[in-house]
Amino acid sequence: MTARGWLLFSLMGVVWGIPYLMIKVAVDAVSPSTVVFARCALGAALLLPFALRQGGLARTVRAHWRPLLAFACIEIIVPWFTLSDAERHLSSSTAGLLIAGVPIVGVVVARFFGDTDRLGPRRAAGLAVGLVGVAVLTAPHLTGGDARSLAEVFLTVLGYATTPLIAARYLKDVPSLQLTAACLALAALVYAPVAAVTGPSTMPSAKVLAALAGLGVVCTAVAFVAFLELIKEAGPTRATVITYVNPAVAVAAGALFLDEPLTPGIVTAFALILAGSVLATAGPAAKESRDGSGAVRRTGAPRTPDALVGTADEPGVECP
Repeated sequence: MTARGWLLFSLMGVVWGIPYLMIKVAVDAVSPSTVVFARCALGAALLLPFALRQGGLARTVRAHWRPLLAFACIEIIVPWFTLSDAERHLSSSTAGLLIAGVPIVGVVVARFFGDTDRLGPRRAAGLAVGLVGVAVLTAPHLTGGDARSLAEVFLTVLGYATTPLIAARYLKDVPSLQLTAACLALAALVYAPVAAVTGPSTMPSAKVLAALAGLGVVCTAVAFVAFLELIKEAGPTRATVITYVNPAVAVAAGALFLDEPLTPGIVTAFALILAGSVLATAGPAAKESRDGSGAVRRTGAPRTPDALVGTADEPGVECP
């Protein structure tokens, strides 16, 4: 990946590694619907003014309303509720570790979308190494919980694995800011009535309010724009590899803020996850060969997914 891609990758590894801790703090005091509404309302309130100032938001919604609706439902409206509800019974570390299945599911789902981003031996090895690291982390934490909570996390994984492909295939011409603001605003409207009914009867504690604010500002408004840019920069399948870093961040956050033990096994798993991420995001090495005229020809160079390729005059991966 480019330096910009690695910067976005590192940022997303952190900001989407800490929501599990914040969600766990929040759902102990407020309903999952209230958590989702607070995230979406705060994110939309921060991003909508900038999206409107950018111009063309209404035109964008009219032109792309079907994929926008699909993105909002599959990435936000359903998965954020199922994840928040699952964390009422699962620990934040367990939830973060289970979400690490997104890259594997993403590779499978990509085939149904006709994705042409090839999975070479090096990237396959990276996915395998990362999965080993996730397994090392997961084994000590997969205690407690129930079938419903695990099914809810699986639905979240499926949604997170599918939406990068929708964004790359059908929303590549939509500015990231407008896409994020529109989807968050829609989700906030959907959850507003439910949150009004299930909201707390008294003002939550400062810790809960801080968790909700962090979810809305950092883990939603900032993170979504960065993630959509990462999809454009690195491709939909590689973008989901951040979920190999997220569990390590989730465990580290638990150790720092909840005094959870940081064992040698966890440190080893952390190293495996990072190594797997590096391998999985690397393209196949270019090989030189000569055609019949004797000219040097390069083969096996990393390919840009067809959904992200623009014309010569209008590149598909430019910043909006």
